[in-house]
Amino acid sequence: MKAFYSNRYVIELPPGHRFPIIKYSMVRDRLVSEGTLADDLISEPPPASRDEILLAHTADYYDRVVEGQLSAREVRRLGLPWSEALVGRSRLSVAGTIQAARAALTDGVSANLGGGTHHAFSDHGEGFCVLNDIAVAIRTLRESGAIRRAAVIDCDVHQGNGTAAIFSDDPETFTLSLHGAKNYPLVKQPSTIDVALTDGAGDEEFLAALAANLFAALDVFRPDVVFYQAGVDPYLDDRLGRLALTLEGLRERDHFVFESCHERSLPCVITLGGGYARLVTDTVEAHCNTLREARTVFSV
Repeated sequence: MKAFYSNRYVIELPPGHRFPIIKYSMVRDRLVSEGTLADDLISEPPPASRDEILLAHTADYYDRVVEGQLSAREVRRLGLPWSEALVGRSRLSVAGTIQAARAALTDGVSANLGGGTHHAFSDHGEGFCVLNDIAVAIRTLRESGAIRRAAVIDCDVHQGNGTAAIFSDDPETFTLSLHGAKNYPLVKQPSTIDVALTDGAGDEEFLAALAANLFAALDVFRPDVVFYQAGVDPYLDDRLGRLALTLEGLRERDHFVFESCHERSLPCVITLGGGYARLVTDTVEAHCNTLREARTVFSV
């Protein structure tokens, strides 16, 4: 299975910052060391171009990001300190999802070992998300004529508000978000389907909600490609989660999404999304399980 990653996904953050950015290199190293991913099938993407990024973002916002001209309020909203390294990381993360999408159309499945930055709107970023990689990738594929319809299956514990807003007037993109009802963001944006779960919801409730709603995205809408935002912050010991899924429940969630895509011969693009477990090793294990299930189901 082809995957995309850059060492520049990991940048220096202030001591004690709650975003566990080291998880990206840990996931990559674990998957290679155990043989789930072959080192020679993991590629570093070239940074996304300005033209690609402007397919989903305003020129004013993107240019101010690049030039370091965001206001103090905008930087606080991001939750990440601005730096040239942050700009580079953000462009590479977008590119990783674009490249994974192209690979999935050929191979059936592919992954960006990062991405899933679903809180980025067209004109601003928030919630640790600078640029919306999934939105840019969908628009890039569509502009090239590779796809017409795309579905976004967002299982992060935080609603994919930026993605929902970007595609709010786009009938060719289906957005399904399963998230915590009382979690960030305070103000939700309407997805095609939103499933708001109560605090403490566990494996059984989450999986039932997924099963009840996934088929509308796949069988009724009939997309050409599926983007899976596989955030693992619904985990029971996630510091920002408030749900109660076990590691096995998260793995069953992933298996169900992949099996549903594979049965319908739908290409699936994987992005990691969030994960803030008290033990970063739990977050890494959950992310690795996602890729393990992808390999198992798609037999790649």
